Amino acid sequence: MTGRLLVVAAALLLTACSGLQEKQAIDRLQPCKHADGPTEGYCGTLEVFEDREAQSGRKILLKIIVFPALKRTAAKDPMFFLAGGPGQGAAAIADVGREMLRRIGADRDLVFVDQRGTGKSNPLECKPDEKDQDAEDDYDEAKSVAHLRACMEKLQTKADLTKYTTTIAMDDLDQVRQYLGYGQINLYGGSYGTRAAIVYARRHTASTRAIILDGVAPTDMRLPLFMARDSQRALSLLLRDCAADKGCNARFPNLAARLEKLLAAPAKKIRYIHPRTGVEKEGEVRRLVLGGTMFAALYSPRTASLVPLLIEQAEKGIYTGFFALGAAFDPAANSIAQGMHLSVVCAEDAPRIEPGSITRETAGTFLGAEMAEIRLKACQFWPKGKVEAHYFDNTPISIPTLILSGDLDPVTPPVWGQQIAGAWKNSRHIIVPATGHGAAAAGCVPKLMAQFLNEGTAANLDPACVQQVKRPPFVLGPSGPDPLP
Repeated sequence: MTGRLLVVAAALLLTACSGLQEKQAIDRLQPCKHADGPTEGYCGTLEVFEDREAQSGRKILLKIIVFPALKRTAAKDPMFFLAGGPGQGAAAIADVGREMLRRIGADRDLVFVDQRGTGKSNPLECKPDEKDQDAEDDYDEAKSVAHLRACMEKLQTKADLTKYTTTIAMDDLDQVRQYLGYGQINLYGGSYGTRAAIVYARRHTASTRAIILDGVAPTDMRLPLFMARDSQRALSLLLRDCAADKGCNARFPNLAARLEKLLAAPAKKIRYIHPRTGVEKEGEVRRLVLGGTMFAALYSPRTASLVPLLIEQAEKGIYTGFFALGAAFDPAANSIAQGMHLSVVCAEDAPRIEPGSITRETAGTFLGAEMAEIRLKACQFWPKGKVEAHYFDNTPISIPTLILSGDLDPVTPPVWGQQIAGAWKNSRHIIVPATGHGAAAAGCVPKLMAQFLNEGTAANLDPACVQQVKRPPFVLGPSGPDPLP
């Protein structure tokens, strides 16, 4: 039997006991090789026009990975996974996404598509050239702007940067749906992926069966305007919980006042050991470097549990922990295609941020205005795609929708989920306690998501089980968390 026949035979055998029931999906995808993705999946690409409106000119390949459903009696409607960022590729994190949605994957196919400009779909990356980039470089305005301007000029040789907005990408996604032969589909969106899911459902309502929005970032969010405000809420909850925890309060008394004093201290130069290279370097400790690391730590309650100890160490002039934690977030940051991120934010968010609004919304926060201002600098020169005025409306949708919010989320807190829930009458909003950015894997939430999809409604869900989720114990010293929180 030839290699081609072996592949087809294997595909047909798997189809017999899975949800990959469309013949054209079998014909157009192949079992993944190690270089393509998880070998349990099927991999392929779809070529689309970069300029969808003109249907001419440059073409780009969209990377696709499909994991067939596990059950013989699988549902025909798959789950499409929409990644965050903006700038993260769904297929690039397919293994992680499949594990997060494993209950759902028992009953229906899981589909991961690298959105245009991400992953292996003509990625618009702006990674730093220096392998040992200093931890504070991300907060240096001059270096950051110069790097992004040079990146823009390089990317313009392979992409029209105005053609990477959410609307265009969601029309790509519907073309992938048709290419694979699916009828109605379900959508899971996390973080920016919620915005993508909202846009897809508006434009392709008849093709959308049900939606899960995890950490809502609606179309009118105006990134990064409210980032400091929302992360201040998460930090205030952490300080409150530390004060209420006997071990944490005894170990770190008056933490809020101590942090305020630390952040108010003038910038200073220090010598430190680079956490990745082990090389001694000179760096500048200033408010934004400390605040930026805390902001990233607040995404997960586990990393947030380190913050009180890091504050105490910094008071003593020891910043190793801050720099090490900042370096630990580098892989996640580098997974974001920053060029695509800017093509979205500079077209869809920045133009609606009014002069003076950043100063107003960041007042009294640990981050202050500087981080948002640095992030928006590139939008002064980055090419901007076309966005229709109605794009920013919270248009009611009647599609069954499950909305998830982590109560401790520093970037998409429950207020954003409530905004959508208040307008979408066929929705259910569940706030998961002691949970940061992304609630899909918390406690009983995977079970609730699977029930929602199998029943096609959130009306029968009992969310009481999420109350069992508790904040991880605070780290009180080098030996680790408090054993008796």
